[in-house]
Amino acid sequence: MDCLFCKIVAGEIPSTKIYEDEYVYAFKDIDPQAPFHAIVIPKTHIKSAAEITAENSFLVAKVFEAIAKIAEQENLEKGFRVVNNCGEQGGQTVGHIHFHLLARRNLAWPPG
Repeated sequence: MDCLFCKIVAGEIPSTKIYEDEYVYAFKDIDPQAPFHAIVIPKTHIKSAAEITAENSFLVAKVFEAIAKIAEQENLEKGFRVVNNCGEQGGQTVGHIHFHLLARRNLAWPPG
């Protein structure tokens, strides 16, 4: 499989790890859109939110459990945003489900 994020999980491509457990890997975004910007992914490949099933949905729960731990670890008590882009028109640029965790600035809506 030629998946950028799977290669990061496998250690084939370097990243700055923020968090890791049995199911989830989180690392600093290389093009941060906020003072704190992490990418949080399940280690198991799921192409996008459109491919979540009854069999793999527990991995998304594990991602959100990890996000809560990261928020505590990184002292994000003032708040944060979690973003998932799905498909080309949704802005997804890597074909592995991932969640952007953004914090440490006021985040407007809609995003600009």
